Amino acid sequence: MADKTIFTRIIDGEIPGNFVYQDEHCIAIRDLHPAAPVHVLVIPRKPIPSIAHLTSEDHALAGHLLMVVKKVAEQEGVAESGYRVVINVGDEGGQTVPHLHIHVMGGRQLHGHGTA
Repeated sequence: MADKTIFTRIIDGEIPGNFVYQDEHCIAIRDLHPAAPVHVLVIPRKPIPSIAHLTSEDHALAGHLLMVVKKVAEQEGVAESGYRVVINVGDEGGQTVPHLHIHVMGGRQLHGHGTA
């Protein structure tokens, strides 16, 4: 069995996370190294390595994650002013944890592309 990722360890309660939302399918936590005043990660409880590993059985989960992104943006007060949604895939895509996660960033003017 592969080593648990930091996200799996947070989901399992082994290490603390700064939760802003959770349900039976996913969690949302504040990023430890925020690139914007609001920087929340939406993470499925199912340990999917990346968006490239989604299967047809994950269809409902993928839609649910996007609805949680919307809910987090509203909850964090950035829905009206705007926010960025980023999903990194693989090493060259900037993914540092092999567990699917969606960055929700806002709270200031974001320039260019990427996560900063």
